Amino acid sequence: MEDAEIVALYLERNEAALTATAEKYGAALRRVAYGILGDAQAAEECENDTYLQAWNSIPPHEPRSYLFPFLGRITRHIAIDRCRRANAAKRQGAVTELTKEMEACLPAGGDPAEALDEKALAGAVNAFLATLNETQRGVFLRRYWFFDPIGDVAARYGMTKSGVKTMLFRLRERLRAYLRKEGYTV
Repeated sequence: MEDAEIVALYLERNEAALTATAEKYGAALRRVAYGILGDAQAAEECENDTYLQAWNSIPPHEPRSYLFPFLGRITRHIAIDRCRRANAAKRQGAVTELTKEMEACLPAGGDPAEALDEKALAGAVNAFLATLNETQRGVFLRRYWFFDPIGDVAARYGMTKSGVKTMLFRLRERLRAYLRKEGYTV
């Protein structure tokens, strides 16, 4: 079933939307949550929470052409919130480590003017990602969006761990330079 058809079921408040979503994206949503939490049962609970939040979010949102990114974002936020609440030392450390890596590239928050500019920043990051080749973009997203471990990213792209680390370092430097050029204070 196509995404637009699934969204139409949500808009009609038809419970078949949940089944169709689970069939099409359930495994991928569990992988997103598992990459953050490292626990299959918790990942399944996040998947189910995602369906509930999607049910409550559609409408007003109508993600006809971007259903998986919409659901993936929900899942990711649920898993990160769950990780923070649980204070699981191992995974909390990984989330903290990844956050620190990206903090060096992104503008600091707190200023109300910058808070209003958040969408523009997201657009700038998306524009930066569009400048990358497919492998670079994939490595960047697998690490910072899906929280995949370096070893998994290396295996997926046929690279060494040190090659992935080097690529990520260079991509963060390029992102920092790109954002500075766009007028952001990094």
